[in-house]
Amino acid sequence: MATVVLAGGGTAGHVEPALSVARQWKISHPGDELIFLGTSSGLETTLVPAANFSLHLIPRVRILRKPSLSWLKIPIDLLSSVRACAHVVKSADVLIGFGGYVSAPAYIAATFSGVPIVIHEANAKPGWANRLGALFTSHIAVAHPVETGKFSQALLAGLPLRTDVAQAFEASRGDWAGARAAAKLRLGFSADAPLVFVMGGSQGSVAINAVVEAAVDFFNAQGLSVLHSVGKLNAVPEARGGYRAVSYVDGMADAYLAADVVIGRSGAVTCSEFRALGRYALFVPLPIGNGEQFLNAASLVADKRAEVIDQKDFTVEFLQKNCAKLLSQSAAAPVSGNGADIDAAEKIAALAEFAMLP
Repeated sequence: MATVVLAGGGTAGHVEPALSVARQWKISHPGDELIFLGTSSGLETTLVPAANFSLHLIPRVRILRKPSLSWLKIPIDLLSSVRACAHVVKSADVLIGFGGYVSAPAYIAATFSGVPIVIHEANAKPGWANRLGALFTSHIAVAHPVETGKFSQALLAGLPLRTDVAQAFEASRGDWAGARAAAKLRLGFSADAPLVFVMGGSQGSVAINAVVEAAVDFFNAQGLSVLHSVGKLNAVPEARGGYRAVSYVDGMADAYLAADVVIGRSGAVTCSEFRALGRYALFVPLPIGNGEQFLNAASLVADKRAEVIDQKDFTVEFLQKNCAKLLSQSAAAPVSGNGADIDAAEKIAALAEFAMLP
């Protein structure tokens, strides 16, 4: 029996791919032990136990984007986190890291313990933690092609999909048009009216939410249905006409399928799930970070299934001027989804199996 440690905490973009790989590993190796590393402040505290996997919490290493006196604590915090990781990693047969602040100390602990490391990078522009990990291993997988550096030689595996999204893709293969119409009805919308699905994000995007709420009268005047996920931390606006707001969408697969146009951030997981099930998207990348959200959507733009605008340009006036064009581009886009990421979890698990070979 092998022990597999998975490091990917904080956001859904790190946790969900890790969970997909863990589920795939359990199918092939039901007797193996799988342990997740995480912190007390990340989504892993709910998502991992809900998936029936073990979670070991480690101290978080906080690194502010701008220089500050808090940077003086980084070496001490990092050492504490590495030690906590080492208690778990030292007896593992392989560590699979997915980036983020949980992965960096795990990579260091695995290196000192002589444990093989496998890295999966979800974003088109590798993050700092995975760039650090890449110094210690050649077993690297990516969701997007990377043109330069060590990641340019990585396995192009795609991004592991959540179970519900993968199942919805398989169920829709035979009749995509029928699947999209049926999804609208399951969500409680007319099968005939165009549907706009707005993703405020797991925490909610103030910028996107404010613009959409201000455009409700316009949407209603156009006879559109709108499903607006505002995020769990935000107040839910009242339903008006064809506009309906919710704090969180449980049936995300149905929302992707049903929407004629999706509006949201272009995080790695969102782009992957949209690629599998969506029709057309308007992406408003997060204006902070290292620019990865602009790059994540590039292939979808090239396939004429999405367009990208700066947050400063996403206004009520923009929607008024461009809504008809977005719906027209959606109608011209392929009715079918894209299965490029369907086998991603299996490919990453196979890479980890290879890394474990003597």
